Amino acid sequence: MKKYLAEMFGTLVLVLMGCGVAVSLNCTSNCADVANAGTVIGTALAFGLSVVAMAYTIGGISGCHINPAITLGVFLSGRMSGKDAGMYILFQFIGAVLGSAILWLLTTNAGLTGTGANNPQEGVSVVGALIAEIVFTTVFVLVVLGATAKTNGATNNFAGLAIGLALVLVHLACIRYTGTSVNPARSFGPALFEGGAALNNLWIFIVGPFVGGALAAGVWRFIEPTENK
Repeated sequence: MKKYLAEMFGTLVLVLMGCGVAVSLNCTSNCADVANAGTVIGTALAFGLSVVAMAYTIGGISGCHINPAITLGVFLSGRMSGKDAGMYILFQFIGAVLGSAILWLLTTNAGLTGTGANNPQEGVSVVGALIAEIVFTTVFVLVVLGATAKTNGATNNFAGLAIGLALVLVHLACIRYTGTSVNPARSFGPALFEGGAALNNLWIFIVGPFVGGALAAGVWRFIEPTENK
């Protein structure tokens, strides 16, 4: 049970800190504007640093997935049981909802709007947003699978840092298209409290990351070192 609670807490922190910075910097509405590069960089760093912090906090307990797409990739790679995968995903969604509830409470009382929910950015079609989420989730989950592989002794001790930096990179590249999710739970919680278009578009940020996670597992199984199989 401790590892499930760790996943819940880790996802709560990711959503509260990452989406909280996005709201504070007004990246939720202005991230498509290249003139606001500072908001993009700040938001990207917030998500990446949240992952690094949680990796070295709960990594030894649960492995610090805090992302259903990662859990799916790990499961399809044969590294965890179906029961654990299902429970991880459930508690990740619970954590995201709790983190979003706290953020909503804070922003409402501070006169701010939004909860950092994802939407296709200006000029980006639904198909374009879906493709972006699939592609960038595939890249991100593949980094996770590689950085945490038993045969990758060179980077294992720094896996948390590598994964956090990879998430920063993914945000820098993807924010212009979708605000960057690559994490179904991260999108689910904020959409519940923001409603409207975020709730209508939520399926993009559920389907895209899950497909990306599955693709990453397939790619990893193909390129995985023989001694790790």
